[in-house]
Amino acid sequence: MTTPLFLLRCTQIGLSLYELEMLTIGIVNDMFTERENDDYKGWTEIAEQVDFDAF
Repeated sequence: MTTPLFLLRCTQIGLSLYELEMLTIGIVNDMFTERENDDYKGWTEIAEQVDFDAF
């Protein structure tokens, strides 16, 4: 990851420079990934017994 890409992700999340002092690169990456997953519509699927048996 390049510095500009990291700063872009921080801006997209809405982090301030003060907040960046308290966070690691890994935490920022996790926050960005979770934000991207918010738009996923498949979270409403509920596993049934057949799914557990197949697992």
